[in-house]
Amino acid sequence: MHSIAYTDPVYLKEAEMASRETDGLTDTYCARCHTPIGVLSGEVPPIGLENLSEISKKGIQCDFCHSVNKSTGIGNGAFMVSPDGIKRGPYEDSKSPYHGSMFSDLHTKSEFCGMCHDVNHPVTGIPIEATYTEWKEGPYNSTTQCQDCHMTPGVTHFEANPGKASGIGPYRDNVYTHYFVGGNAAVTGVMGSEVHQRMAEERLKSAATLALDAEMKDNEAEITVEVTNAGAGHKLPTGLTEARQAWIELQVKDAAGKEIYHSGGLDSEGEVDPDAVIYHVVLGDASGNPTMKVWEAESILLITGYYQRRHGLRSTILLYLEV
Repeated sequence: MHSIAYTDPVYLKEAEMASRETDGLTDTYCARCHTPIGVLSGEVPPIGLENLSEISKKGIQCDFCHSVNKSTGIGNGAFMVSPDGIKRGPYEDSKSPYHGSMFSDLHTKSEFCGMCHDVNHPVTGIPIEATYTEWKEGPYNSTTQCQDCHMTPGVTHFEANPGKASGIGPYRDNVYTHYFVGGNAAVTGVMGSEVHQRMAEERLKSAATLALDAEMKDNEAEITVEVTNAGAGHKLPTGLTEARQAWIELQVKDAAGKEIYHSGGLDSEGEVDPDAVIYHVVLGDASGNPTMKVWEAESILLITGYYQRRHGLRSTILLYLEV
């Protein structure tokens, strides 16, 4: 998803819409994190692929990340880049016959990721994405960095990956992978990367556990559905939660297999049952109406998500049905 951060068709269509509706005010604001080289080289604005060089089309790619030399804070693309040809990374003894190398403590910390993975509306200050803040305010901030989960083979935990970072480099106890697997199984599939789609699906399936308990009281069944965030170092869902939704689907059948209760199903148009328990954020525009357009956000109308506690994030839902 980093490498297609700008060519992602979902992002690109939304960026084009935002540009039209704001007379270009969102162009560099969004593109700074989606094609930083495109912005820093002056290729953006305008939005689109027509004026972009091939390297700028590669989104968040190797040369950009390893040229970052400083953070100016958290969120909204708070990075600084050095064009000195020195590549920065997590190893103190890294050497290259092609370019200079330098150890960077920033590259080993979640604050590196937080430069882009927190997004606040530039005018209203409304938090649009808060993945870094969720990690920072959660139980993992003293033990687990973003890189420990997203740059190692472990699905939801650190797992050492011994080997060499390059063919001429020394053998290391851990070499960071660069899959950067998140939860986006949809766009990775559309873009034809089956391996990233499979890894994203595996990560999503490992992030939460579900427990079901049913108790009969006279003719009423009380069903407790308990969902626990057992593997994510931030909330579920995270990121663009006005668009990313998690919900509980519960189907009850009698002894003959006849359905007697169903919550959280999809209709013929793929829309979620409006009575389902859905975890997401609902943004409000200037008139207080729900909006999916983040550039219109002036308030947060609703937040439903898995709330944090020491060993995970837990949410309990009670459902009642007459039998």
